[in-house]
Amino acid sequence: MRTYCLDYQPAVSQLAGIGRYTKILAESMAPMLGSEESLRLFYCDFRRHLTRSPAKGVETRAFRLFPGGLLQHSWTRYNTPPFDWFSGRADVFHFTNFFARPVTRGKVITTVHDMSYERYPQFAAAYNCFVLKKGVGRSIQASDAVLTISEFSKREIEEIHPYAKGKVFVTYPGIGADFSPASPEAVREIKRKLGLTRPFLLTVGTIEPRKNLEFLVDVFERLAPEGYDLVVSGAPGWRYDSIFARFEGTRFPKQFHYVRYVPDGGLTALYSAAALYVTPSHYEGFGFPPLEAMACGAPVLSSNGGSLPEVLGDAATIVNGFDADEWAQAALRVLRSSQQELDARRAHGIAHARSFTWERCVRQTLDQYRKVANG
Repeated sequence: MRTYCLDYQPAVSQLAGIGRYTKILAESMAPMLGSEESLRLFYCDFRRHLTRSPAKGVETRAFRLFPGGLLQHSWTRYNTPPFDWFSGRADVFHFTNFFARPVTRGKVITTVHDMSYERYPQFAAAYNCFVLKKGVGRSIQASDAVLTISEFSKREIEEIHPYAKGKVFVTYPGIGADFSPASPEAVREIKRKLGLTRPFLLTVGTIEPRKNLEFLVDVFERLAPEGYDLVVSGAPGWRYDSIFARFEGTRFPKQFHYVRYVPDGGLTALYSAAALYVTPSHYEGFGFPPLEAMACGAPVLSSNGGSLPEVLGDAATIVNGFDADEWAQAALRVLRSSQQELDARRAHGIAHARSFTWERCVRQTLDQYRKVANG
């Protein structure tokens, strides 16, 4: 029997991003395993947040002797003790959150999502940059294979860490099947709940400097006199004080809407209701929200930050640089398109977004487990 061990800690610690990626791998991989393969999930759960198995058909091991933060700190800073002392032996260990953990026996796969901390250190906390710069290179060297989420990120990893060449593989994440155009009733309801009476631009994501939201307000202020609102949805991240100050200082406060949390089940409807989804981010390793918006039928206007041109392809309008007048004109060209042009753009976007499936991601990940296990 061949055993694969997935470090499930990110799924316990966070709901979105890497946590969601880890959770989907765990839930979806079991039915794809061969008769001589098994999957084990390991995580620390001192406070017993998880009282039942997080996925059917897999073995789970939870460490509860003392707070797991102590282990996580020791692994990140000192690369000890061996992970498999706690998780048990396995043929392949998969670590999904940048850092490989030390093991005494078995092969190691690590997912490194992007190199944002190297390219844009000003958009990350200094301590996080320090830990990532110290630990990710070591993790890549210790790994038998490295997975990443775009060809852009693969090139970045291999450029910054040349010894990674030959062992970096792309497994594109997927878009959930629930992201599809919402019904007219659902669209009307979300607009009613949020008080949206005019056509609106939308952006979704953590409120942090990397998302370039102050610039987006500059663009919005050029479009507001034309009758358009702006909706920004997302929880505060870090260094958000100046961003919220810019929100509050907009010249068109009645047309600006900040939504920290979208009502349950309302995100798909909000995407579907948007006249235009806008992502002016400086850098993205993948970029889920614009692809989700595209899957719901929203036209997308995007920067060329990081992997965005690769992921969105010709289904989005890509703007190079950050000139607010140029962005406003690009937005108006989309917003003033004929109904036939908008329908064609939406149909193309939906078809493009549907090519990103979690099933493909999980199968490609499992293929890497098998290749690494076979040497």
